[in-house]
Amino acid sequence: MQSMELLLVGAPGAGKGTQAARLAATYEIDHITTGDALRANKDLDISDVEGPYDTPRGYMDAGELVPDAVVNRIVESAIDAADGYVLDGYPRNRSQAEHLETFATLELVIYLDVGTEELLRRLTGRRVCADCGATYHVDFDPPEQQGRCDECGGKLQQRDDDRPAVVRERLRVYREETAPLIDFYEDRDLLERVDGEADPDTVFAAIERLLP
Repeated sequence: MQSMELLLVGAPGAGKGTQAARLAATYEIDHITTGDALRANKDLDISDVEGPYDTPRGYMDAGELVPDAVVNRIVESAIDAADGYVLDGYPRNRSQAEHLETFATLELVIYLDVGTEELLRRLTGRRVCADCGATYHVDFDPPEQQGRCDECGGKLQQRDDDRPAVVRERLRVYREETAPLIDFYEDRDLLERVDGEADPDTVFAAIERLLP
């Protein structure tokens, strides 16, 4: 398969994870997320990076926020090991984007454009079984019996992270920290916009038409 260096950007709920996973499977490239990269490299030697720990595991075990310098190192390691990749969730801010330019050459940045109301509908509609952890959505994947899990009959609940006030705060942080990357990559003639409100198959087809 052709090697690719891609980045998906968009707000929480825009569908980055879904589309990145499909791209990775279809084109046999790595799907690199910050969380996965952290878990895969938690014992990476970062003793030369200023901070209290010599490995990312120290931050993770302490429940502390992993600083940008450590995240940058971990993503760099993941990209070095990849033969083609799609980035999902990194970079999150301009500082990370500028650092990414020092060790990677993106071919294409795809912005999944989804309106605020649709994002709220997607993010606040998730329901999780309190007993077995099965996940549903009130609009897109409802259970057969309202409020009850199809798998075990357990009660479905809305996680705190999916409550409207929390979701609005997540979107505020995105607009403040990550949305400026749209202009950042437009200025570099790398950005292409895709209507992220279409169904997943239509979105994927639109992405494929843009691939280098």
